Amino acid sequence: MGLVKNYPQLVAVRVCLGIAESGMSPGIYYLSSKASRQWPLRSSRSSASAFSPQHCNEFDSELFTVFVDLPDTATFLTPKERTFLLNRLRSDYSGGGEEEKFDLREVPRAMLDWKIIVAAITDVTISMPLYGISVFLPSIINGFGFDTVTSQLLTVPPYVLATVVVLICSAYSDRMKLRSPFVFSGLMLALVGYGVNVADVSIGVKYFGTYLVVVGAYLSAPMQLTWIGNNCIGHYKRGIGLGMTVMFGNIGGVIASNVYRIQDAPRYTRGHIFEMAFIALGLVLVPLTALAYVQGNKRRDAAQREIEEKGLEVQYTEAELRKMGDCAPDFRYTL
Repeated sequence: MGLVKNYPQLVAVRVCLGIAESGMSPGIYYLSSKASRQWPLRSSRSSASAFSPQHCNEFDSELFTVFVDLPDTATFLTPKERTFLLNRLRSDYSGGGEEEKFDLREVPRAMLDWKIIVAAITDVTISMPLYGISVFLPSIINGFGFDTVTSQLLTVPPYVLATVVVLICSAYSDRMKLRSPFVFSGLMLALVGYGVNVADVSIGVKYFGTYLVVVGAYLSAPMQLTWIGNNCIGHYKRGIGLGMTVMFGNIGGVIASNVYRIQDAPRYTRGHIFEMAFIALGLVLVPLTALAYVQGNKRRDAAQREIEEKGLEVQYTEAELRKMGDCAPDFRYTL
C-alpha cells in the first residue's frame, strides 16, 4: 500500500488486502474451537491492543506459523492425552455433528439459520464500540487536553485491565456454562462508559469512562463469537456461523470509522451517541436471543419427558443424533 500513486490504486490494493484477511479472524476462532479451550483466546485481542505497534515501535519480531493436526488425528499426542483433550473440548462444545461429511446443501441452510442471522446482527452492535474505541481512543484521550505522547501512553492501562477482566470472566463463563450474561454485561459497561463521556463531568471521570468502554467491548466481542459457536454444531455449520458473524461484525467497523469526525473534537459527542444507539440495540437482541434459547430447551425437555413417561423407545441412533447436530432432540442451547 505504500507504493500506490493515487486513490483508485489504494482502493484496489486495500480490497485485495481485505480479501486476504477476511478468513483470518473466523478461521482462528474455528481452529481454536477444535484444538483448545476458549477462555485463553478471549483475552488475546485486548492484550494485543495494549501492546500494539504504536506502543512497541522499538521492538522487532519474526513470526512463525505452524499448523498442526487436530487433537483426534495428532500423532504427537498419546492416547491418554488425546482422550483427555477431546473430553475437555466437549465441555465447551457439544460433540453432535462433529463427524459430518461436507454437503453443499447445508451451506444455504446454515446461512438462513435464525441463530446465525441474529448473532451476525448482534455482532454489528458489538463491533461498533470495539472498533470505535480501538481506533479513536488516542484521539478521545487527546481531547481531554493531554499531549500526543501522553495520550498514547494513557491508552495502555484500559487494555491491561480489559485483559485481566476478560480472562477472569471467561474462566467463570466456562465454569458456569453461560455466555449471554457476560455479553450483556459487556455491552452495559460500554454503554455506561460512553454515557460518561457524553456527560459534562471532569476529565478524570471521562478517562474512567474509557476503561468501561474498553473492558465492555473486549468482553462482549469474544463471548458473542463463543456463544454462537457453542450453538452451531458441526464443523461446517460452525465455520459458516463464525464466518457470517465476523463478516457482519466488520460492518460495525465501517460505521465506527465514519462517525468520529475531526470537526467533532475534542468531545466527539456525535460519535459517542452513535455508539450508544447501536449498543442499545445489542442490549435488546442479547436477552431476546437467550429467551429464545430457553424456550427451545424447554420444548426439548418436555418432549424428552413425554417419551420417558410413555416408555417409548429411542427414535434415533447415536450416529443419527450426531448427524443432526444442534437440531438433535438431545441437544440443549448454551445460554
